[in-house]
Formats: sequence, C-alpha cells, structure tokens
Amino acid sequence: MSFTIESARSIFPDTQVANAIPVTVESFNQLSAEDQLALLWFAYTEMGITITPAAMQVVNMVFAEKTLTQIKQMSTGEQTQVMCDLVNHTDTDICRTYSSFGTNVKLGFWYELGEWMKQGIVAPIPKGYKLSTQASDVLQAIRQLEGGQQLSILQDIVVNMGYVPTVGTQKVKEPVVAPKDIAPRPQVNIKGIDNLTVLSYMENMNAFDFEAAVALFAEDGALQPPFQEPVIGHESILTYMREECYGLKLIPETGVSEPAEAEFTRIKVTGKVQTPWFGESVGINLAWRFLLNPQDKIFFVAIDLLASPQELLNLGFVR
Repeated sequence: MSFTIESARSIFPDTQVANAIPVTVESFNQLSAEDQLALLWFAYTEMGITITPAAMQVVNMVFAEKTLTQIKQMSTGEQTQVMCDLVNHTDTDICRTYSSFGTNVKLGFWYELGEWMKQGIVAPIPKGYKLSTQASDVLQAIRQLEGGQQLSILQDIVVNMGYVPTVGTQKVKEPVVAPKDIAPRPQVNIKGIDNLTVLSYMENMNAFDFEAAVALFAEDGALQPPFQEPVIGHESILTYMREECYGLKLIPETGVSEPAEAEFTRIKVTGKVQTPWFGESVGINLAWRFLLNPQDKIFFVAIDLLASPQELLNLGFVR
C-alpha cells in the first residue's frame, strides 16, 4: 500500500499540538464586532512591548499605504466604521483590498492602526470601555499563552478579516525576494538526523530560497501549515512560501527517522521558529513531520505548533 496525502497526515499521531490556538480563535470569532476591536486593541497594546521595530522592515507595506492613508484622512466615525467592516467581513472596497494582502502585511496594517490609535490619529477605543465577560475571558486566555502562541492567535485573527467573494479575488503578489547568497548560508545540524533532503529544506527556508526548497518536493507533494489544509503541488507551495515564510528563522533541534511502508521514510523534527514580529525574544515551538518517497523527495510535510509544557500538564501528558 502506498501513501496518499490524506493517509500521510496521520504520521507521528502522538504529536501534541497547541489546541488552545484554534479554540481561542473560535472564541474570539463569537464576540461582537465592538468587543473584537477592543480585544485586538488591548492585545496589540500589551504585545507591542515585545514586538520589535525590525518587524516592519521585512514587511512590504507599500501595498497597504494607500489604504492606511485613506483611513487616516477619514473622520473618527468613518474610521471606526471601517474597522467594524473589516471584523464583520462587509463587502466594501477597503475590505476587498485588505483581503488581498499577505499575512505579514495584514499584521503590519493592524500594528500601524494600533500605533495611530495610541497617538490619537485614528479613532481609539473609547476611554473606560469595558470588555464583555466573554471578551475578558478570551483576553485572559491569550495572556496565559506563550508569546509564540499569542502571535499565532493574533495572526489567525487578522488574516481572516476583510471580505473575500467566492470568485474573482486575486492576492497581491509581493515582489520575489532574492535568496541569500550560497556562501554565507549557515549549515543546519539536527541531532539524530542526517537526511540531506530534510537538512537542505531547513537551509533553503532560512535563506529564503523558496524555489530550491520547493524543488525538494515530489511533483504531487504537499505542505500542511498549522491548523490548515495541505497545500499541494509545486506552484501552490511556492506561492504559500513567498506569502507566508519570508523573514522566518527555522531553528530545528532534534529529530527521529524511521522507515515507513512502501519504501517511504518518515522523519519528525522538533525545534523553534523565530518571526520578525518578536525577533529573538520569542521562539515558537514547532514540529515538522516529513514523509519522504523512495526517491528521497518530500511527499508530505506537516508543520505543527506544539503544546506548551503547561498544556501538556493540564492534559495529563506531563507528570
């Protein structure tokens, strides 16, 4: 029996993922628009202490400048309405434009709005605004998570805002970033792993050489981002990497390799990833679950956000 993408998703089933993330995002989505905006404001204000100025340097905000300037020039009432429209997925020109942005641009968009709200340039949350009990519970849940998990929740929240019609929406294509030169690329070492395909994948991703990373995949290979469906095929994987992976620093640490059926090989690597939003101060705990075909090409790789030690303790996995 050979593998399918669906069956490949179940390799290393004992991987403990951070289930608090989708649960918290779903709780956020159940709030009113006003509470969502207020909670986002509080989260950005608190997390702004650790967001690095360097984050905005890797974000190509040119795509959002026109929209941000448009909002900046509105009345406070119009500004508030725009933000409510984004939360409510209203069909407006700004909401459609916002939906065309990549993840980093969306994060930068709200970061900029948050800074302007603090400065009084954009309509702030009303003084003395009190979150509902449900919103307070969500904010408290976010506060209790690790920094990397907080960022993941924030990312999921802002990515899903705006309006996306069922057909005819095109993503803004960000400029292709030239990969780092071959010579300065640091070599990746993973304890327990000597597979050249996996090591090359990590090195190419850190060099932002996404074409070289995609070349390591089988033609029908797939990449499964955290809490998402698999992205299948070279063209789709390359598009995903260009939109979502620029600026990330992968820090694989240890791994295990074992043979699988039909001459496939499965490899699990655990480590961290650093994002420009938090810099070196926060590492997001990850697992990469690789399934390599007999030609040593990546047939499937799943990227999992791992549960924190406290989550594992609560679940009874740590004693």
